[in-house]
Amino acid sequence: MPDEQLPELPRGIALAWGIAAAPQRGPKREMSVERIVETAVELADVEGIGAVSMSAVASRLGFTPMSLYRYVSAKDDLLLLMQEEATGLPPEEFRAEGGWRARLGVLFGAQVEIYLRHPWILSLPISGSPITPNSSAWLDALLESLAGTPLSQEERIAVSLLVSGHARWYGTVLAGYSEAAREGGASAEEISERESALYDLVIVADEFPALRRAIDAGVFVSVSDPFLFGIERIFDGVEHYIAGLDAGASHEEKAGGVILDDVEVAGDQRYREAQRAVLQAEKALRAARKAERQALREARERLQG
Repeated sequence: MPDEQLPELPRGIALAWGIAAAPQRGPKREMSVERIVETAVELADVEGIGAVSMSAVASRLGFTPMSLYRYVSAKDDLLLLMQEEATGLPPEEFRAEGGWRARLGVLFGAQVEIYLRHPWILSLPISGSPITPNSSAWLDALLESLAGTPLSQEERIAVSLLVSGHARWYGTVLAGYSEAAREGGASAEEISERESALYDLVIVADEFPALRRAIDAGVFVSVSDPFLFGIERIFDGVEHYIAGLDAGASHEEKAGGVILDDVEVAGDQRYREAQRAVLQAEKALRAARKAERQALREARERLQG
């Protein structure tokens, strides 16, 4: 039976990994995918994502739009690469923290900062997992933060997505307030006070009793941060769930019709050896794939030369 053919990487993802074929002909002056993407990010940071077009980026670089298409063949690919560039790598300092909760807290705050520096990222549609180096590094960092917990791999992914989703929602709100402040010349506190006053005009106790009580309590002008409160409660919930796993209260695994507790499974010598073997194999696979990408780049360069 012939080997199943592996899917081909879309060009945008291949460009992000540095394994896409370089253009055979192009402008004589300095031009590269990296320079195109950096220029597009700078444009989006200043004027918003709506200002980004192939012609606008080309104009800033002093080239024609057709020159850019030799390097980035579609605007969707450019947007993907812009997101990859703006996202960057996760901060290394998360590894210095003492536990999974503190590590996730550092990554959460760093993600929010990205959205504040590059709010246009929030307007890009989510059409699936961004299989790019930097995005993969962020997911890897989130999963690494949960290493050593009794959570299953599926549960670690779920917690990672929960933290990232809350960071995106927090960033969306903060970026919106920042934009409103820039356009209207008012501070975030002044905007909150105006919103509270507008609520006060239209919300009556007979129709919205709970919301009316919240307004009267001053929640819309409170200095407390509901999103930081929220992430701490998320961590509380995960911590409570992990405590249940440690106590053997849940997360049972069926094996051959026999229910095995994670604590019992983790103590099995052969199971621990198998886990170590899997980790070593995964490390070797990553190294092999890296070597393959490098060999592919070099082969293409030789063919083009």
